[in-house]
Amino acid sequence: MPAGDSFYITTPIFYVNDVPHIGHAYTEVAADVLARWHRQRGDDTWLLTGTDEHGQKILRTATSHDVTPKEWADKLVEESWKPLLQTVNISNDDFIRTTDTRHETGVQRFLQKLYDDGFIYQGEFEGFYCVGCEEYKQPSDLVDGTGPFEGQQVCAIHSKPVELLKESNYFFRMSDFEKPLLDLYEQQADFIQPESVRNEIVSFVKQGLRDLSISRASFDWGIKVPWDDAHVVYVWFDALLNYATAVGYGEPSERADFERRWPAVHIVGKDIARFHAVIWPAMLMAAGLPVPKHVFGHGWLLVGGEKMSKSKLTGIAPQQITETFGVDAFRYYFMRAITFGQDGNFSWEDISARYQAELANGFGNLASRIIAMITRYFDGTVPVAAELQAVDLAIRETEVRVTAAADEAIERFAINEAVSSIWELVDALNGYITEQEPWALAKDEAQRNRLATVLNTALRGLGTLTVLLSPFVPEAAHKLWASIGQGELTSQNIDRAPEWSSAPSVEPLPSTLFPRIEQPEPATA
Repeated sequence: MPAGDSFYITTPIFYVNDVPHIGHAYTEVAADVLARWHRQRGDDTWLLTGTDEHGQKILRTATSHDVTPKEWADKLVEESWKPLLQTVNISNDDFIRTTDTRHETGVQRFLQKLYDDGFIYQGEFEGFYCVGCEEYKQPSDLVDGTGPFEGQQVCAIHSKPVELLKESNYFFRMSDFEKPLLDLYEQQADFIQPESVRNEIVSFVKQGLRDLSISRASFDWGIKVPWDDAHVVYVWFDALLNYATAVGYGEPSERADFERRWPAVHIVGKDIARFHAVIWPAMLMAAGLPVPKHVFGHGWLLVGGEKMSKSKLTGIAPQQITETFGVDAFRYYFMRAITFGQDGNFSWEDISARYQAELANGFGNLASRIIAMITRYFDGTVPVAAELQAVDLAIRETEVRVTAAADEAIERFAINEAVSSIWELVDALNGYITEQEPWALAKDEAQRNRLATVLNTALRGLGTLTVLLSPFVPEAAHKLWASIGQGELTSQNIDRAPEWSSAPSVEPLPSTLFPRIEQPEPATA
């Protein structure tokens, strides 16, 4: 995309029925890295996150804790979900709650339009409902239960029995959009990513769409249907609209904001990609609004080969990692170690090994050595390069190459590929310093110009790294920039990282970027 374009990116809004685990943080960090990159590229960027607070699951959770649903939501938002953003350093521009007045107003206006235009009707429906998913399930979504649920049909995602419900509700004519959706998938091949998720959703729609029940009358925790207050809006129909209401849909005074931002890029877990790539675009088509730019369904984080689950005691809190390794290491590890779009295993041994080898030894030690040598051999003044040799030019060429490769990878949402490309420069600089031996050059006055060239080349490469890595490890990057850079780090165009502005002299780092740590004991959930 051309620099300066609108880049509106969203995370899912997370249920407040429980506290966050590293799977939630993984989604937040991925969206944040993409947002930071695009901001620093000069794009008109907006990052939205928030919480989903309506529905039967929230009602049951609140009731089990002897509080109202709103009291429960307020508590979880303030004590768990907003603090998560600080824990993993998320640079969100907005935080929406589905109990916000702006959201409830927008939902009712959207629903009324669809009703007035004939896309909603009243009818009866009977089917198997998973409260955990807040979704009626197809027979293919169910599996045979085991253990205490043996002999019962259970949700394939939550492994808990579904409920047979029969309700008289309002329905959205989603079946009308089967062909328009298939046309969308064909005409815009990258609308759903990655390919595995796209194939699954295309296959699902080709099996035929049925109309969607979009109201509930069996409980009252939700947004009232505007023409029938005996019904509340189905939680997914309500929740999906947050992406539009957060940027002004339904508010005439904010129409310009909506037109400026919309459409969005949605980063979601693959288990909810179907809602975002089927129901949501169908809703938008019915309302005459543009569909999202992209829906990216990333894989699951696995612990011991299984998807994290509170009930199985495999849900790891982000703080259990950040308190040992730090926030930057958390962000770096999950963006580096897992192919974005595929499932990935987390292990304490792997994060510890990568921290020591890649962050402490690879990048952190590189930065310390370059700054220390300029301080020692040139009293901190940045030396001027003399004649460049082939090895020096190779570093400059690597800077340009990895910058372009990383920018292209980010454009494809290949976040791990972007990190891998950037790390080629880390490895090249470490090899360059080992080969050129500036400490040996410093012993020979006749090699003074060569020493200046080597350290100037190394510093130029280090500055390029600082710019490129700032979306991934913002705390370390800003600390390093204060030692070597000029102006604001975020003002350095990331797609032109090798053009960064150096300070006339370097300042010693106030502390080690990635201090060595002892092998941590695995924390229990």
